[in-house]
Amino acid sequence: MKRFLAFAGLLLAAGVSLGLFFTRAVPVPEERFAALTGDAEAGEAVFHAAGCASCHAAPGASGEARLVLAGGQRFASPFGTFVAPNISPHPEVGIGDWSQADFASAVLAGVAPDGSHYYPAFPYTAYALMEDQDVADLWAYMQGLPETDTPNAPHELGFPFNIRRSVGAWKLLSPMPDWVGPEVPGDGRYLVEALAHCAECHTPRDGLGRLDRARWMAGAPNPSGKGRIPGITPAQLDWSAGDIAYYLETGFTPDFDSAGGHMASVITNMAQLTAADREAIAAYVKALQPAE
Repeated sequence: MKRFLAFAGLLLAAGVSLGLFFTRAVPVPEERFAALTGDAEAGEAVFHAAGCASCHAAPGASGEARLVLAGGQRFASPFGTFVAPNISPHPEVGIGDWSQADFASAVLAGVAPDGSHYYPAFPYTAYALMEDQDVADLWAYMQGLPETDTPNAPHELGFPFNIRRSVGAWKLLSPMPDWVGPEVPGDGRYLVEALAHCAECHTPRDGLGRLDRARWMAGAPNPSGKGRIPGITPAQLDWSAGDIAYYLETGFTPDFDSAGGHMASVITNMAQLTAADREAIAAYVKALQPAE
């Protein structure tokens, strides 16, 4: 019996060690970004396309106040409520003491500077498709934004979702991000799938919270439990490409309705892009295949 217990203990220890190894957070190699210098002017366009202010500006912020990335917005989900953190350049409560490599690891891999996992409520599974230069440009732009000492609030998650190490297991069970929709002129696919991460809202998820790629952009239940986010494939959205581009610029639909809820914030971002970018997004949406 003693030998059996000792052997069982060794197996348990080995299993725990393997589990810790395979669920560890793996940052982006520092040398990948060592030679890159960011352009803050180019980074401003990336900032708007990526929707950083939509989540990280303070609740109710508008105008120039949306550039103060104090965090605090709450995002309900079936797993609990996530609270957006302060990502201003403040050196203590924000990301002011990060390096460019730290920032790249957060955005592309969901890894914090302290080696822990970020929850995928932060859409790094989409940002993982970003070009390295865009990441460097975004970092350069964000370093010039206003600081704020607004403290971070904790996420409100129950067991086992409050164990960050479990995100490592989730990453193991989640497919590596790859392109799904059609490639169209003007980088429409890149804008939609990587930067604007539209699928995070418009695509349904499975029981583990992973995007159901077989129903890409087919619409999804609102994570808050209230209502539904519409599908935007041509089978569900009969707008012309011009209608879509105009909506992204103004928030007005062909029926003279206007964007509301979180989409209103998205429109604020999209309006900052070039007309060519909005037209490329519209071309991508019109080229989508009907979902199952």
